[in-house]
Amino acid sequence: MYEVKKQGRNHYLFYQKEMQVHTTRRMRIEDGLRKAFELGEMELHYQPKVNIQSGHIAGVEALIRWTHAEMGVISPAEFIPIAEETGVIVTLTKWVLKKACHQNKYWQLKGLPPLKMSVNISSVDFGTTDFVDYVLDVLREVELEPRYLELEITESVTMKHVEQTIEKLQILKDAGVFISIDDFGSGYSSFSYIQKLPIHTLKIDRSFIKDLDPNTTEVSIVRAIITLAKSLQLSVVAEGVEEVEQVELLHKEKCDEVQGYYFSKPISAQEFYEKFHKIEEKMEFVH
Repeated sequence: MYEVKKQGRNHYLFYQKEMQVHTTRRMRIEDGLRKAFELGEMELHYQPKVNIQSGHIAGVEALIRWTHAEMGVISPAEFIPIAEETGVIVTLTKWVLKKACHQNKYWQLKGLPPLKMSVNISSVDFGTTDFVDYVLDVLREVELEPRYLELEITESVTMKHVEQTIEKLQILKDAGVFISIDDFGSGYSSFSYIQKLPIHTLKIDRSFIKDLDPNTTEVSIVRAIITLAKSLQLSVVAEGVEEVEQVELLHKEKCDEVQGYYFSKPISAQEFYEKFHKIEEKMEFVH
């Protein structure tokens, strides 16, 4: 049943032994998710976003990591979809949001320059009635200025219950929270639709950055997205940047920020604090 659902439903499959292994693992993950927080198995890692025009770190993205007591490290790509299907994602996101905001405030108190903390929000989270209130309550509790929080949502989130979504986004934007469209270019949003959304940033999908080269079609797509963003007075972030040549090309195309392994993999809060200035030094190699 799960395999058929994954393939788009309205289909059938014959049983194979591997399916039982997959189903058993899924059940263990589903059960483990409900206990992971009280067992302290979840933690956040942070990946910096560098402003390639100034050369300084402009923000970080909070990324959840799970180390199961028996199963070891479980990839977010595996457990996030299960969390969304079961509704556990709501608890998970609230935990991430509060912890990330606390961490950002702590870094400020420790002397780091103020940064935007990005948190990923799913369609399930965004559909809950108390989502906006929860975000604003956390900011008040932590005493973090709203401009230092950025919520990353995908195009698919914005296309569900459009009017209600725009209303929620507008409340958050009016409060000072930044809104970013994640994985832009992988969905089906039209120009007319995007310009109606109360957002600040377009984040270029990593599939266009992976093989970015002056002689590929990817550079034309990236250039088009940057041009679109500038025409709408939005900033642009490119994720998945791994090579200095990609940074140089994006710098030339007037991309605002970049994120990826060239600067840093997702690292612990303490490691980020210790390596802050070393990460910025990598911009010295960009011509």
